[in-house]
Amino acid sequence: MHKGAIISDIQNDSIADEIGLSSGDIIVSINNKKPRDIIDYSFMVQEELISVEVLHKDGKSEIIEIEKDYDEDLGVSFESAVFNGIKPCCNHCIFCFVDQQPKGLRDTLYVKDDDWRLSYMQGTYVTLTNLSESDWKRIEQLRPSPLFISIHTTNPELRVKMLRNKKAGEILKNLDRLKKLHIDFHGQIVLCPDYNDKDELRRTLNDLKKYKSNLKSLAVVPIGISKFRKEEFKTVDKKIAKETIKIIEEFNADIKKNIAMASDEFFITAGIDFPPAKYYGNFLQIEDGVGNSRLFLDDIKRASKNIKVNFKENKKLTFLTSKSAIRVFNYLKDNLKIKNLEIDLICAENKFFGEKINVAGLLTGSDVIDAIKGKDISNLVLPLIMFREGTHEFLDGLTLDDVKKHTKAKIFINHDCYNMFDIVKIIKSL
Repeated sequence: MHKGAIISDIQNDSIADEIGLSSGDIIVSINNKKPRDIIDYSFMVQEELISVEVLHKDGKSEIIEIEKDYDEDLGVSFESAVFNGIKPCCNHCIFCFVDQQPKGLRDTLYVKDDDWRLSYMQGTYVTLTNLSESDWKRIEQLRPSPLFISIHTTNPELRVKMLRNKKAGEILKNLDRLKKLHIDFHGQIVLCPDYNDKDELRRTLNDLKKYKSNLKSLAVVPIGISKFRKEEFKTVDKKIAKETIKIIEEFNADIKKNIAMASDEFFITAGIDFPPAKYYGNFLQIEDGVGNSRLFLDDIKRASKNIKVNFKENKKLTFLTSKSAIRVFNYLKDNLKIKNLEIDLICAENKFFGEKINVAGLLTGSDVIDAIKGKDISNLVLPLIMFREGTHEFLDGLTLDDVKKHTKAKIFINHDCYNMFDIVKIIKSL
């Protein structure tokens, strides 16, 4: 259903502000054409004279003639980057975490999209399995670059098996089409032991060599297994982690470019030090957990030399974190020496999703409460990544207010858990 472009915000003193648009209004059409997404919208509003059909939130419809400078924007933000509905995922991947969640969580946690437009505009990964020829024609016309592609394996039969979609075996054909259009892409491989690791990983990396001018980065991340998964599944252990790191290093050495990168979890599981910053290049896969720890470690080293704070009386600051991040926070504790400041750590166990899930972003409110209950905490730092975007709501529906009921501590939110700027700011406010 084409709902139209629902406005979420209006810039002050913008054209939209001047003509009386407000949040909740819907831009139905521009010059009698319905925009499908922000891409369409950005092209449609370039003209100096445009006719905008608006459905106001009170139900009244209006056509507004606007004369403006060429390329001048109206000054609006939208609730979604796509206006005609997000393309849902048509795969049933064996590693899909959405399918490993219990019932009863908020509806948005069960949404699975596979929309190339969001890949281009927001950096979400797509498999390319549900592209119609009309999609390809639009891609050919727009040449959106870069895209973010979930590759996983280039073995056609194996990819069909892993994604549970007959069209999944066309991955190399699809990458060839992108290459022909001179479209760059970032890749992702979710490593599933006994499926796409070892020789299969070598095969995939070897197949990707032909795209090295288009492939800007490749993240290899381990499968996440929650306690709600119905099938038995092997996780990445120390041996597999070491072997995967080695295979990736051999690939980079072979093509003489640092394109492929193992996520931080592989180094943690392998018990190997995180590589230096040059391994990660421009940190293009930071959202996939690749290089976060190295950034934080280097930031701690810089901050420990430059922070100028001394407390006249004893202070205590407690960081709550996950198993995957405890190593870097131990480094923070050992190296950030501030007079009269004690740094304490709480490593929260993920009881909600299960012990095999060890990243901070999947800790729930109940996990946090269990971890802090009965502890002597005066100042507590929680990472923002635990909360639903724009709110203080955890994955299990509990909120920050629920946590506050179980502690007398003053609670701080660290907006970037791998950046010392917020931490220094918190320390100075004690």
